Amino acid sequence: MKKAKYNVIGVMSGTSCDGIDLAHCELSVTDDNQWGYSIIKAQTIPYNSLWQRRLSAAVTLDNTAVQALDLAYTSLLNRTILDFIHEFKISELDLICSHGHTVWHKPGQGITWQIGNLESIAQGLPCPVVCDFRTQDVALKGQGAPLVPIGDQLLFQEFDACINLGGFANISYQLQDAPTIAYDLCPINIVLNYWANKLGSDFDENGHYARLGTVHPELLKQLNTLDYYRLTPPKSLGMEWVQSNFYPLYERFNLNPKDWLATAARHMVDQIHTSATKFDRVLLTGGGAFNGFILELLDEAAPLKFFVPNKALINYKEALIFGLLGVLRYRGEVNCLASVTGAIRDHSSGVIWNPVGR
Repeated sequence: MKKAKYNVIGVMSGTSCDGIDLAHCELSVTDDNQWGYSIIKAQTIPYNSLWQRRLSAAVTLDNTAVQALDLAYTSLLNRTILDFIHEFKISELDLICSHGHTVWHKPGQGITWQIGNLESIAQGLPCPVVCDFRTQDVALKGQGAPLVPIGDQLLFQEFDACINLGGFANISYQLQDAPTIAYDLCPINIVLNYWANKLGSDFDENGHYARLGTVHPELLKQLNTLDYYRLTPPKSLGMEWVQSNFYPLYERFNLNPKDWLATAARHMVDQIHTSATKFDRVLLTGGGAFNGFILELLDEAAPLKFFVPNKALINYKEALIFGLLGVLRYRGEVNCLASVTGAIRDHSSGVIWNPVGR
């Protein structure tokens, strides 16, 4: 049903495996298709150590083990969403829109699997759940990623480009009346957290450890010349790519963690800056936007180009946009752009599960 305002919860879990983001949002649309938003309540529920280990190791599991993990993770999402609704006394919800958690992403082989999208996610919930946004795009010969650019296009038109610094960095932009372009830039937190863990921390807070390290010129050169960076969009990254390209370099160079963090941060800034040279105003969100070291390096490279918004938008922009993706799917409108993913056509992607057990 189409209407002017929607009361939704967007749910997101990224490749950093730090937790489940939930954002209770109001999304509005005018008769001439101008969208607006407000984030009413938002919360991140951290994964406990067991779930962090399970999700981090999921890429190595066989099909049967992933199916079992999918069932358990769907149950976890269901309980987490119910707790969020009860804690904040949320009522009159139109939709819950959930990304799930990516385990396998090999679009070249026609494979993408986000666990947490089974019908049981809707058990006991007060409204329909829209989920599993990537599978249809891969079936249509697309990358299945990135999906956020439609939200950037509809909600953040005042910026020339939007960059999210999550497990991976990705960019989206639209030049004049041309189709939207978006793609993954490079790994960010999925690599930085790996080395921070070696130093006994969950993440490198404010880039503290990276500041203490020394950039290794030869390693930086090899990182910046990885084949992926020469590919033209559409293109996307997954954990499998990190394992095949970064892990061998870990072993070959055998640096201490602080030097790895310093070199990886410099590499990431190089890739971000290169992608943003043609823009004047770039929105930065995602957990990496709290990394002061990376922000300082970006500001040195291009003063006043990169805009960091309020904390709520930094943390919950992706959850907000998956709320929008769910609303677009529910309205039967395009939420997946062929110009971004390489699919054979624009389409409206996502599975809708109606509430059960109420």
